[in-house]
Amino acid sequence: MTASLKGGETSTGSRRLVAVVVTYNRLDKLQVTLARLLESPAQELAALVVVDNASTDGTGAWLQRWQAEQGDPRLDIVTSASNRGGAGGFETGMRRAMAQHVPDWLVLMDDDGRPAEGGLAAFHGLEMHQSPQAGWDAVAAAVYFPTGGICEMNRPSRNPFWHRREFLRTLFGGGRSGFHVQPADYEGAGLQIDVTSFVGFFISADAVRRIGYPDPDLFIYGDDGLYTLELTRAGGRIGFEPSVRFEHDLSTFVSKEDGEEAQRGRFIPLWKVYYYHRNLLMLYRLAAGWLFWPVLLVIVPKWLSKTRLHRGERRAFLRLICRAIWDGLRQRRRVSHRLVLDLAKSRGRG
Repeated sequence: MTASLKGGETSTGSRRLVAVVVTYNRLDKLQVTLARLLESPAQELAALVVVDNASTDGTGAWLQRWQAEQGDPRLDIVTSASNRGGAGGFETGMRRAMAQHVPDWLVLMDDDGRPAEGGLAAFHGLEMHQSPQAGWDAVAAAVYFPTGGICEMNRPSRNPFWHRREFLRTLFGGGRSGFHVQPADYEGAGLQIDVTSFVGFFISADAVRRIGYPDPDLFIYGDDGLYTLELTRAGGRIGFEPSVRFEHDLSTFVSKEDGEEAQRGRFIPLWKVYYYHRNLLMLYRLAAGWLFWPVLLVIVPKWLSKTRLHRGERRAFLRLICRAIWDGLRQRRRVSHRLVLDLAKSRGRG
């Protein structure tokens, strides 16, 4: 399958692409990502918006020096007054890109995600001249570790509650792999998906104008899943394009086994428990529809069983996850980060 892209073209036949990078206290990763992006010529990358989420590791000072040294007019540095999480960072960056840089398309990534060599050129090389009805509103890149393996946490998916094949594959032993893009699809021609991450996520400006921006109140976790699923539900078409390659420099997740254990195990710092489970609950509700309630009976006991992994802080873990479930069921998004930090404080033995 070779799909066209929606959105305007420049006189050269390419689209005006603007990158949005969100960073927080990972200067070493950010430096590699920005250098990689600026290797691309202006016809591939028209502008680069970097959102510094109030980093405390010297990122802000380095960005100022680096911008002066580069002298590249494509650079646009935005410094947030406080850490608004990934969700707030992407909302800020996307708004800035749309208001200041007149994009046809945006491409989003964290500070440790970056296009592989030729990744942006491959995006521009996607067929652009078919019928607009056949075009993608957004494109998910194929994301790999720098060592070459598929990055599990960035594997796109199809909502199993909307597609019979994925539902049956998930129900009968497929588990998480039942509804995610299959490894063989990374060698294929591309396919339509419903949900993806913000590492190597291309979205047309027309689609942004139609559905708006990520919700900054989500803070971290699930903001990308909710945003892309809402885009699909609104009639947008997201394509997984294996020819467009990104890399995600998750150095601690270098193997499938290590990655799964790290992502499914103990939460460090503990306050992340709240956002992860609250936002995932809202994602499940959007995905499952009326089947959400039976799904809830399966996932909540599984979540509570994670208490055993948090020896020495089990009471705080239970406070966080119970509040997450309560707020997730009420779809309450506006919760003070200070309150979440307070819930995570240890209060006696547990």
